[in-house]
Amino acid sequence: MVLGKTAFHRCQTLGYRNGYAVVQRPTLGIGGDRLQVTQLSQAELDDLASKAPLLTYGQPKQAPPAEFIPAHVAFDKKVLKFDAYFQEDVPMSTEEHYRIRQVKIYYYLEDDSMSVIEPVVENSGIPQGKLIKRQRLAKNDRGDHYHWKDLNRGIDITIYGKTFRVVDCDRFTQVFLESQGIELNPPEKMALDPYTELRKQPLRKYVTPSDFDQLKQFLTFDKQVLRFYAIWDDTDSMFGECRTYIIHYYLMDDTVEIREVHERNNGRDPFPLLMSRQRVPKVLVKNAENFPQCVLEISDQEVLEWYTAKDFLVGKSLTILGRTFFIYDCDPFTRQYYKEKFGISDLPRIDVSKKEPAPVKQELPPYNGYGLVEDSAQNCFALIPKAPRKDVIKMLLNDNKVLRYLAALESPIPEDKDRRFVFSYFLATDMISIFEPPVRNSGIIGGKYLGRTKVIKPYSSVENPVYYSPSDFFIGAVIEVFGHRFVILDTDDYVLKYMESNAAQYSPEALLSVQNRVRKREGPAPELENKQTEVDPGVQELEVLIDTIQKQLKDPPCKDNIREAFQIYDKEASGYVDKEMFFKVCDSLNLPVDDSLIKELIRMCSHGEDKIDYYNFVRAFSN
Repeated sequence: MVLGKTAFHRCQTLGYRNGYAVVQRPTLGIGGDRLQVTQLSQAELDDLASKAPLLTYGQPKQAPPAEFIPAHVAFDKKVLKFDAYFQEDVPMSTEEHYRIRQVKIYYYLEDDSMSVIEPVVENSGIPQGKLIKRQRLAKNDRGDHYHWKDLNRGIDITIYGKTFRVVDCDRFTQVFLESQGIELNPPEKMALDPYTELRKQPLRKYVTPSDFDQLKQFLTFDKQVLRFYAIWDDTDSMFGECRTYIIHYYLMDDTVEIREVHERNNGRDPFPLLMSRQRVPKVLVKNAENFPQCVLEISDQEVLEWYTAKDFLVGKSLTILGRTFFIYDCDPFTRQYYKEKFGISDLPRIDVSKKEPAPVKQELPPYNGYGLVEDSAQNCFALIPKAPRKDVIKMLLNDNKVLRYLAALESPIPEDKDRRFVFSYFLATDMISIFEPPVRNSGIIGGKYLGRTKVIKPYSSVENPVYYSPSDFFIGAVIEVFGHRFVILDTDDYVLKYMESNAAQYSPEALLSVQNRVRKREGPAPELENKQTEVDPGVQELEVLIDTIQKQLKDPPCKDNIREAFQIYDKEASGYVDKEMFFKVCDSLNLPVDDSLIKELIRMCSHGEDKIDYYNFVRAFSN
């Protein structure tokens, strides 16, 4: 110890690294003095060399145990299988007193559960399959359960009061038990059921066996069925049709079944069978035709020959219960059976689909002459006819637009030479109306000659009618209307403006005729000035009355407004309106109809008892 030393602290040798406590080697001694690591004496070195590491460092650490694997992972899908049987008493039978039932015992290593399953034997009449479902089975009354160490060959185990004799196990079970140090007993022979072995022995026959063995046929051909695809064509009868069926022929007892083939939305009740499974007679005895088959079953006494498998062939027709079926195909099993049994290898499918006939062209009946062709054709398209579609855009653009022409009738009758007609062509609907102005003392009743309708050109057909258009109307043109020929003599001013704005629609001949008419109007006509024409006294009196009214009216209404008001009610553009409607329009326009001169004008413009010529009436109100 150094005198005067005051620091006696020791160096830190413990620390933490990444959260773990670690030991550090001291670099300094007590009080911070330097360690003399190399100043050991020879005696100390010899002492260290003679010391054992066990005394210095203690017992060595054991190696960590192996990774733990749970049983449900180590033994997953590993099952021990044992063959066993148990004996069951049969008290109510004279043929057997006990029954041996063979079972399979399965032991699941993952959870030490067990199950007992009996293989299903067909037609045994005994509930078989899973006798004991998978569970841990009790070994004794103390609550212990069976373990794989308790299982071995040649031992008896009791489960729920039944004693099972274990006779053998599979290869995996044998290897597993031997690997665990269990000595296996030698395998035993599986016990057989005495009644089952008795059934295998041939029965004693006391009669001469026949050539045909029905039992052998039943056992040999059980669940073997020939399937044929057939059609029944009944289209020759009224409301008949071609229907598809499936014919099943059961080889085990030579019975036939006919099943219906249903399609979606076919409108038929979903009956599965057309004919239930039964034997079908092919040839009856001579006196069995009147046999009451509906109430009695046909036996071999009434039948000479039954239908057999050789009667059903692809491409052959056969009659069953009054219906003739044509077989057009069969399934692969049936083809293989016919190849092995009868040596028939060629059974091709026959195409029975009927080609759809070519669609019948719908032809319209001949035109009867009533109404328009389009209106009459609508009766052939629907039960409740609808009006044909109209060009709404055209009707809106050409509403109240009418082209008027003056025409003469071509006729060999002298009285028809002086008759004049006014053609009105409605641009909105392409319809034509003809009006004949009345002439006094002519002997011909004027008025409406043709109602508003479309007129077909004479050279067009009824199937593809071609109607008259505005381009067909010009001065000098001949218009044939239902067998009557008319010659266009003149047009109004609106037609001239329309032809000028739509010159592309008209032919050069039509445009030339209009140009000639305009030249005649504008050119001098001295011969007409010097010629004194004869004027009808009634017309002269009307002109004098119109001039008098125009002089007396101080503030006459607009002439165009009056004409437009009358044209609204003149649907045929004839220039005449009903007398009642005439006075209503005059009242709406506040016309002085009570004036004596106006009353005289109305009287002179009257046509018959209920019509008034508003053209001459409107002239009296010109500005």
